[in-house]
Amino acid sequence: MRVSLRQISVSCTVLIGLFSVGAHAQTAPKVKTVGKGNVRHASAAAADAPSASGLSASVLGQFTQAPEEISVKGGLPAATGITNRTPGGGLMPVQTAPRSQSGVTRDFIAKQSPTSNIASLIADLPGATMSSQDPLGMTGDHITMRGMNETQIGYLFEGAPLADPINYAPYTTMLVDTENLGSVTVSQGQPDLNAPFYNAVGGQITATEMNPSHKAGGFIEAGGGTHSANKEFLRLETGDIGNTGIRGFVSFSHSGYNNFRGPGGLFRYHLDSKFVKEWGQGNSIAAVFSYNRQEATSWREPTKAQWKEYGLGFNYASQFTPGESTYYKLNRSNLNSQLIVLPMHFTLADKLKLQVTPYYVHQFGPSLGGENIPASGGYYGTQQYGTITAGTNVNGNILTSSRDPWNQKTGGINVSADWAITKSNTFSFGWWYAYTTHEELSDFRPVYANGQGWSGDVITVNGKILSGYDLNFVQQVNTLFIADTQKLFHDKLTLSAGFRVAMVSRQGTNLIPGADPYKLQGNYFEPLPQFAASYQITPHDQVYINGTTSFRAPESVEAYSQIFDPNSSHAVEQPSSLKPEYSIGEEIGYRHQGSFYNFQASFFNYNMTNHQVTSSGYIPNTNMLISSPINVGGETARGVQAELGFKRWHHFAPYFSGQYLHATFDNNYNTGSGLLPTAGKTAVGSPKFTGAIGLSYDDGTYFGNFQLRYVDTQYTTFMNDQKMPAYLTSDVTLGYRFKSYGRVRHPQIQLNLMNIGDNKYLSGAASYTASANSRVTSTGATYAGSSPTYMVAGNFAAFVSLSAGF
Repeated sequence: MRVSLRQISVSCTVLIGLFSVGAHAQTAPKVKTVGKGNVRHASAAAADAPSASGLSASVLGQFTQAPEEISVKGGLPAATGITNRTPGGGLMPVQTAPRSQSGVTRDFIAKQSPTSNIASLIADLPGATMSSQDPLGMTGDHITMRGMNETQIGYLFEGAPLADPINYAPYTTMLVDTENLGSVTVSQGQPDLNAPFYNAVGGQITATEMNPSHKAGGFIEAGGGTHSANKEFLRLETGDIGNTGIRGFVSFSHSGYNNFRGPGGLFRYHLDSKFVKEWGQGNSIAAVFSYNRQEATSWREPTKAQWKEYGLGFNYASQFTPGESTYYKLNRSNLNSQLIVLPMHFTLADKLKLQVTPYYVHQFGPSLGGENIPASGGYYGTQQYGTITAGTNVNGNILTSSRDPWNQKTGGINVSADWAITKSNTFSFGWWYAYTTHEELSDFRPVYANGQGWSGDVITVNGKILSGYDLNFVQQVNTLFIADTQKLFHDKLTLSAGFRVAMVSRQGTNLIPGADPYKLQGNYFEPLPQFAASYQITPHDQVYINGTTSFRAPESVEAYSQIFDPNSSHAVEQPSSLKPEYSIGEEIGYRHQGSFYNFQASFFNYNMTNHQVTSSGYIPNTNMLISSPINVGGETARGVQAELGFKRWHHFAPYFSGQYLHATFDNNYNTGSGLLPTAGKTAVGSPKFTGAIGLSYDDGTYFGNFQLRYVDTQYTTFMNDQKMPAYLTSDVTLGYRFKSYGRVRHPQIQLNLMNIGDNKYLSGAASYTASANSRVTSTGATYAGSSPTYMVAGNFAAFVSLSAGF
């Protein structure tokens, strides 16, 4: 690995500086614990303890125990919701699930840049590797866990699966503002038994929104930084509304930046709302609403040769040139969404509890890319067209804005119940149903010689919209589960077993002339048993073992439909393998949660069949990216992960995490014209070593933290003939809290510094290939190699924010 001396020296200097702050800092007020109840902070803007995920408490995390409830008087002088009660500075909350599980709380989240998203917030946890694409963390959900990427991980938000149900992209930036995020829990390797997923072969990420405050008030924040970055945020709290038991909040934010490389930038408008009604013992209904409007200039993703030649200069063109499709205004992406989640919890009887979570999510584009199409003699599907007169003819081509106005709607409901048959035995059962429709009709809009016109009329051929794909996709999902947990030996031994069956029905049509097949279906029926056992050696020490199964239905609409282009007489993308990915995994682990530190370690093994490596590629002759799942056969992965988090000592809280991973392909890769000898090769996107060091300081007035992350080299071809270099990066937070003044509660100033060494590196693979070099297959045919493309990490950035409660 090549790491600059500046990167190492700056990281060490900041680490020493954080230790030095304590000598001159003030002392925080003491916190007094009194009895049981909910956590209440002095600030009206501070939230209660994070809400539950919406899943059944007995089957969440393989029968996770309920967290201890504590009432606090006084509290920290902070309006951001922190308590400084989580070890590791908010990176190691208490876990009891009999599986590998980590998390972050407000103690960590509130001290990160307000521009962060969920993926960037969990980058320090063991096994989690985030691929940065911008220095401020506003974009990009590219993450891997144990070699599985984000499309193989299940995402829950308030109990609902809100990732794209077809291509599985999480789009976490659309879900919630960081200021409203209560906690994030990461389950490396396996999903909950009752989780509403059919893709989570690589684990589960569960995010919860903060509960509204019982006191009326609010929270306001404004900030700015490098790259003309800005964010403005306002949350208004209703407090308890009379004697109704209802309380809620509504928040609005605006954020944006200029690209750190190349022209263009991003803007985002976001609205969050949550209202809660509570009554009786364990009865509650919440209403969660979110709206997102976002547009960003797309990033160009270089090959390794292009990165070596151009570095950060490999970008879209800043000036318009007639006939040039790389003009930045032609290459944009829009992420728009509206979501509604209604998690409900009912105590029907002393021994019977019911959880119901209906949800609705609407996600839509468009995505835009520049493309030159033939002025005459081009193709609409397989039919050749005559002459197009719109736009400007340059050397026989017309420059167009290729537009993909994808539109997707999903409604679903997840229901589970828990029946305490005896004091030591609980039986659980449930059902999940979801219905999705997806429409995607691409079109082409002419760009004129002055660089304008792409928002005008679409190009038509014989009265029909010229298009490369006219897709209509319908999906229905039904899953059923049953589970039983038994506690023995005075509740020290917990045995749990469950069985889930997932049924997924898909149907896609393509209305483009010549599409073959015009209609394609996929039906999947997968039995998924799970088993787990844990033993509480002492009140502070736990050992566990588990065996789980999971599957993933094929990814993306393109897996079921052809893609055409006016520059080709035949389809440029064919339907891919429709076989589902299936995983069998085992773990054995140990966990200590004591008065001074928390520690956990686990050994894991999993075997997969029909492993689908998610890649992306450009439609030939265009700047339009499409998902390209590649079936590489079987894969085996083994490794160990560990993390250690200390509770506050003299206001400091250190944290350490790491993972060793050995993942290999089990089969030779079928190129279509023969086999390549990939069996035994290291799996792509699977760094052998990853690790993180964190240090948090908070005395109530001065606060700060430091994170240092290391990611080992990663192969990006199945033949292991090209790899991405290892990298080291670090971030710093420094802040100061002022005293309250009248209605202004606990104002603070916070400075976030990202990539403090200004390390320039490739952060992840945007596409994988079988081989970077030409090869001879098993049949003697020549396989032409091609280079993978890469994501470029953000450079140094600084963001300063001012915030206060009221």
